[in-house]
Amino acid sequence: MSLRVVVSGASSGIGLALVRHYLERGATVAAFARRGELLQAIAANFPDQVFCYALDVRDVAAMQNAAKDFIARAGIPDVVIANAGVSSGTLTEYTEDIDAFQQVMDINVVGMVKTFQPFVAAMRAAKRGTLVGIASVAGFRGLPGASAYSASKAAAISYLESLRVELHGSGVKVVTICPGYIKTPMTAINPYPMPFILDADDAARRMARTIERQTTFTVIPWQMGLVGRVLKWMPCWLYDGLFAKAPYKPRRRIK
Repeated sequence: MSLRVVVSGASSGIGLALVRHYLERGATVAAFARRGELLQAIAANFPDQVFCYALDVRDVAAMQNAAKDFIARAGIPDVVIANAGVSSGTLTEYTEDIDAFQQVMDINVVGMVKTFQPFVAAMRAAKRGTLVGIASVAGFRGLPGASAYSASKAAAISYLESLRVELHGSGVKVVTICPGYIKTPMTAINPYPMPFILDADDAARRMARTIERQTTFTVIPWQMGLVGRVLKWMPCWLYDGLFAKAPYKPRRRIK
């Protein structure tokens, strides 16, 4: 039986690369994304393997209906990857950035919950499956000019740990993946150097290996894991001095 995989944020970037990776290996994939026209392009190349659902991860009813449909048509998934995410530069002093804060938190954190929730009971009953959350190295410390994004990824890391403990012994595994810099539309606007940056397809291959091994917590690439560890344990006075003058991610409206 082929692997059954669910991917949110499937229309571009890491999500699209993960969808392609699994489809090319014969998996049956449920692709969740807001941009339905991009999902159809995927379906045209893999007509018998992919189920496309044009939806927003903030819409709990749509997520539950899609999960119910996929389970009815393909079966309980083996892997559910909560990948949907947005990023924007944000500054607390600007009233207009409050909406961006809300959108980032709703999509990156609550959207992850809404992606997993419709599948957990069925996976627990089957005593198998893997829930995968795509967090970020940005969640290790608060990055200046990216407060909403850093906060959302820190929250995602803690949420995934809570979920992992809740499901301990159930047969359902929880995997946390923290990417560093990956070449995607999200990072294309960054006006600063991005060390150890990976192509999305390379990142997807590494993530798939991590998922297969059911590694509890992974940073990809490993070099960013070392950087993240140093930053995490750096004393505040040193961190503040080093990052106070760091360049900011551009502020933008999130649609």
